[in-house]
Amino acid sequence: MENKEYYRSIFKRKSFHLFRDTKKLSEEDLNDLSKFLETVVPLHPEIRTKMKIVKESETTCKRGAEYCILFYSENKEGYLNNIGYIGEQVDLYLAAHDIGALWFGIGKTDARQDEGMDYVIMIAVSKMDRGKFRKDMFKAKRKPLDEIWTGDDMNIADIVRFSPSACNTQPWIAENDDHTLKVFRYRKPGKRGIMPAVLVTFYNRIDMGIFLFLLEVCLKNEGYVFERETYPDQDDEAQKALIAQYTYHK
Repeated sequence: MENKEYYRSIFKRKSFHLFRDTKKLSEEDLNDLSKFLETVVPLHPEIRTKMKIVKESETTCKRGAEYCILFYSENKEGYLNNIGYIGEQVDLYLAAHDIGALWFGIGKTDARQDEGMDYVIMIAVSKMDRGKFRKDMFKAKRKPLDEIWTGDDMNIADIVRFSPSACNTQPWIAENDDHTLKVFRYRKPGKRGIMPAVLVTFYNRIDMGIFLFLLEVCLKNEGYVFERETYPDQDDEAQKALIAQYTYHK
């Protein structure tokens, strides 16, 4: 997909926590999706990944979806950021083609490995009526802009903050200063709800990859040219970990 198509899909996409009044994906839909999966651009090209489309019945997902897209990866530094970055391309493609989607983090499959790669996460999908998608993204519940962004908002911050996030934790902070944009994974100290701390970090690392892809879509949409540098995120207990730095200009 072209960047302008990804950008339009940001405003349309939503999480379908339950799939109701669904349609069937046609053979053409499935073929086109399979072809698209082969074109996704990774954050870390050196990490091997694989995606498989299976029936929902072959997983523990019971949300009324027709299929699930399974994501597999080598377990290497940055692999969770990488899966989030890849997966959000898929998420936006699905919305653009009237296919409802749900990042289903707790879903499992018996096929825990494929070609030496570990199962990571799934996205549940079903064909939906166009009217079921989001009509006003700004009604979604998200952190105030001043909690997640400092410096010039570049006319993108109020869009990027609507990135999907596991349990809506929204674990990102962006600091913009003198043509340098730093992106951090942030974990607020204290109570984390019902999710164990180890899983918070797991899903938040996927969230950060999602955020980076949406950030780059928005940067390109505003005409920014940028270079990205990524950093290892090795401290599970870090309250604030630098994930990526962008140097940019117009």
